Amino acid sequence: RGAAQGDLGQEVDRLLRERGIPVRVSSIQLVPTEPAGATFGDGQSASQTAARVQAYFEGELNALEKIRVAPAGTGFQRAVWAALREIPVGATTSYGKLAGAIGRPRAVRAVGAANGQNPIALVVPCHRVIGADGTLCGYAGGLWRKQWLLKHEGALLA
Repeated sequence: RGAAQGDLGQEVDRLLRERGIPVRVSSIQLVPTEPAGATFGDGQSASQTAARVQAYFEGELNALEKIRVAPAGTGFQRAVWAALREIPVGATTSYGKLAGAIGRPRAVRAVGAANGQNPIALVVPCHRVIGADGTLCGYAGGLWRKQWLLKHEGALLA
């Protein structure tokens, strides 16, 4: 188990370096489904997942959609995270619109909190949520990363 995690982290680090992306993987946690935890499920190997991440950074922007996930969380959090995966590549939405999409239009702050607790950032694309006025806000990985990801996906002009 530890070797697979290390191999995946090293592979993702290598891919990021090759593309000149100024980040590195500090940790990857693969958690068994029992007890409940965030998983890259259904038998997807670390190399398959790494290949999909590589494809995303090489421009196959829909590659991350092929990664099946089962994030652990409350029913509300899982609803928010599922809605995040429905935001198309190259598009953004606001916290308010996301709240409406899950049938809880007054739960804007709770949606923001659930977005911030997303255990599988990038794959569950929380970076696609922006302020109602179009500003970039609220990204745990840093706003410069959010901006880079949105430019990479064509949601922001270069």
